[in-house]
Amino acid sequence: MGAPPRVAVVGAGAAGLATLKALADAGITAVAYESADTVGGLWVYGAPDSPAYRTLHLNTSRTRTQFADHPMPADWPDYPDHTRVAGYLHDYARRFGLLDAVALRHTVTHVAPGADGRWTVRATGPDGPVEVDVEAVVVANGHNRVPRPPAPGYPGDCAAEQLHSHDYRGPEQLTGRRVLVVGGGNSAMDIAVDASHAARRTLLSLRRGVWVVPKYLLGRPSDTLNGALARRLPWRLRQRISQAMLAATVGPPPRYGLPAPTHGFLQDHPTLSDALLSRLTHGAVEARPGIAAFHGDRVEFTDGRIDEVDLVVWCTGYRVAVDFLDPALLGAGPDTLPLYRHVFHLDAPGLAFVGLMQSTGAAFPLVEAQARLVAAHLAGRYALPDPERQRAACRAELRAATARWGQRRPAMRVDFDAYLADLRRELAAGTRRAQATR
Repeated sequence: MGAPPRVAVVGAGAAGLATLKALADAGITAVAYESADTVGGLWVYGAPDSPAYRTLHLNTSRTRTQFADHPMPADWPDYPDHTRVAGYLHDYARRFGLLDAVALRHTVTHVAPGADGRWTVRATGPDGPVEVDVEAVVVANGHNRVPRPPAPGYPGDCAAEQLHSHDYRGPEQLTGRRVLVVGGGNSAMDIAVDASHAARRTLLSLRRGVWVVPKYLLGRPSDTLNGALARRLPWRLRQRISQAMLAATVGPPPRYGLPAPTHGFLQDHPTLSDALLSRLTHGAVEARPGIAAFHGDRVEFTDGRIDEVDLVVWCTGYRVAVDFLDPALLGAGPDTLPLYRHVFHLDAPGLAFVGLMQSTGAAFPLVEAQARLVAAHLAGRYALPDPERQRAACRAELRAATARWGQRRPAMRVDFDAYLADLRRELAAGTRRAQATR
């Protein structure tokens, strides 16, 4: 890999690759440690920690998902499948010469502050343990790798087979079964639709309502409409317009037997599906409220209905895991960790995060912008504000996020368009701060 690395990057998915690219552009040597045997992260179907399933496609449109400096091919569909996306990330790495900077089949086991303000990174690889001392560490390992079971659990004993969406690979796992899918996110909708074509019966249980958005509205990818509004209107006004548009085009969720959302649109991660509403209206998917209890091979719902099931698919999300970091650096946990602009650790110079967020839209442009901020800082072209201003900014962001998203991981929440604009302004402001100190 040439010169000793100045920076260690944990992960070589989209966030890790964007970080390597930004660091290389800034003339900074780096190494990325990736536990899989190829780059691409969660988009690599069949990789050990990947949650990808055979029918997985983007839930954000191609033009709103692509990296700014590596557009997806114009002849691709608006919502490419996982094979195309994984290939796109590999092409990105190859085009910009990043592959030689990735140590594949290396799992990071420990990251801690070392001597003289440096960082010690330990990993295990195919040839044994590895240890490097670097100036900085960028955590870019993603947060959709460790399944989170339902919490709290449900009363009773469940005799049905249970499967987390992380271990779902394709409709053959559902064939001929009486399937209960639990959850309201994108994976739940995809798996319920798959089950509706393969299973003997498909039930979809939602404990709380969600806004189900078709992938196309008014003949265009739906996220492009919100993006056009975001450049002109505050999110509250966009919310009212979007809800009115959904009411006029697909109607409210209760029309399909789904619970009514208690939160407004744009106040949770969007759930996108063209097929689910159709399968509900055809009776191929049957909506149910939350689970009250299990009774062997029967499940009782909160409305009193009882159904027999023999497979439960839990689409209950993921635990944010950064187990290789000293717990003292994570406070109450990585999902509540205050980070300046969702990137820089407040108390550990040289420790940054790329991708530790939940966006209302795509992730790739955001991790690209975060990576550029990190690279500019390490190159001395971008200066952070003083510590108290960083803390004040984090407190203000958390208050605003809690007001908008409630207690659903407010420290990680970002509005795609607003945050992308914030990062551009932050880079410009930090550049002026750096120039003023020279």
